[in-house]
Amino acid sequence: MESVFIAATFWLALAIASALLASSLRISIALVEICVGVLAATTMEPFGMEHLLDANSEWVRFLAASGAVVLTFLAGAELDPEVVRSKLTEVSVVGLIGFMAPFLGCAALAYYGLGWNVNASWLCGVALSTTSMAVVYAVMMETGFNRTEFGKGILGSCFINDLGTVIALGVLFAPFTYRTIVFIVASVAALLLLPVTTRWLTAHYAYRTAAIRTKWVMLILFGLGALALWSGSEAVLPAYLVGMVLAGGAARDVHWMRRLRTLTVGFLTPFYFLRAGTLVSLPALLSAPMIFLVLLAGKVASKVFGLYPFISAFREDAKERWYYTLLMSTGLTFGTISALYGLSHGLVTKEQYSFLVAAVIASAVVPTIIASIYFVPRHLLVQADDRIRPRRLNGLSDEG
Repeated sequence: MESVFIAATFWLALAIASALLASSLRISIALVEICVGVLAATTMEPFGMEHLLDANSEWVRFLAASGAVVLTFLAGAELDPEVVRSKLTEVSVVGLIGFMAPFLGCAALAYYGLGWNVNASWLCGVALSTTSMAVVYAVMMETGFNRTEFGKGILGSCFINDLGTVIALGVLFAPFTYRTIVFIVASVAALLLLPVTTRWLTAHYAYRTAAIRTKWVMLILFGLGALALWSGSEAVLPAYLVGMVLAGGAARDVHWMRRLRTLTVGFLTPFYFLRAGTLVSLPALLSAPMIFLVLLAGKVASKVFGLYPFISAFREDAKERWYYTLLMSTGLTFGTISALYGLSHGLVTKEQYSFLVAAVIASAVVPTIIASIYFVPRHLLVQADDRIRPRRLNGLSDEG
C-alpha cells in the first residue's frame, strides 16, 4: 500500500505541474498532461525510476480507464438532443468523412508507402481514423464551446467518427459471437430504461441521500463498460451513449454537472492523459523518425483535405471551418485502444505499435495547438455568453 501512495503522489505532482504550465502557456491542460507524461517517462527511465510512476499497474490503468469513461459520458451529456436533431445532416456527413478519409488513406499509406502487411495496414487505418472525444471535450470545456451549438456539433461529429472506428475494428478483426449479441441486447434495454429510472431516482432520493445520482450513473457506466469489455468492445462506447440518453436532464442541472466535471478533471483524467504520454517510446521514434512523421502527416493531411470541403458547406466563417477541421483531426482514446488491440492480437509488431501510438498522441497535440493559437472563433463564445447569462442565476440545484 505504501508504494501505491508514493506513486499516486508522483502522478498528482505531475498533474499540478501540468496545470500550472497549461495556465502559463494558455493551452489545453489535456495536451500539456500528455507532453508531461512523455517527458516524465523519458527522464525517469535512464535513472531506473520508472517504477515510481507504476504506469502499467492495475490501479493506474483502472483510474485512467475510469477517466476516459466518465469524460466520454460528460461529452455525451453535453449534447442537446434538439441541437443534434437540427444538425443531423452535418454531424453524419462530417463524422463519416472524418472516419473514411484517414481510414482508407492511412491504410493505403502503410501498405504501399511503408511496406506493412495487409493486417498491419488495415489496423493502421483503423487506429489513425479516430477523433479524440476526450481531447475535444476537454478543449470544449476549457474554452466554453461546449455551451454553443458549434461545439455540440463538433462533439456529435466526433461520436459518428469514432463509431465508424469501433465498427471497422469489430468487422475487420473482432469475432462476432454470442457475447456481442448479449452486449447489444443488454445495452439497448439499459438505455431504454435509463431515462425513466434516473428521473424516478432523482425525484425521490437525489435531494435527500448523498450523491445518489452520481453513484447511480457510475454504476451504469461501469456495468455497461464491463459488459462491453467482456464482449470484445470498449468501455467508452456505451459511456457516450449513456451520456446522450441522459443529456436533457443532465444539462438542466448545472450544479450536478459542474461537480461531476470537478471529480473527473480534478482527479481521474490526469491519470488518463499522463499515462497516454508514458506509452510513447522516444528511443523507438528516434531510431526511425521518418516513419512516425509519415504516419502523423498521413493522418492529419487525410483528415484536413477530406473534411475541410465538407465542413465549408456548413460553416461560412474561415476560423470556424479551420477550428472544426483541426479538432476533428485529433486522435487519442480509440486510436491507442486500436493500436493496443493490434499489438495484443499479433496484428502489428512492437515497433509498429510504438509508431502508431506516437502518431496518435502527436495528432492529439499538434492540430489542437494550431487550432488554439490561430483559429479560435471567439465571436461564438461572446454570443453564447450573451444568451446564457440571464439563466445562470437559476441554474443551480441542491443535490448532495
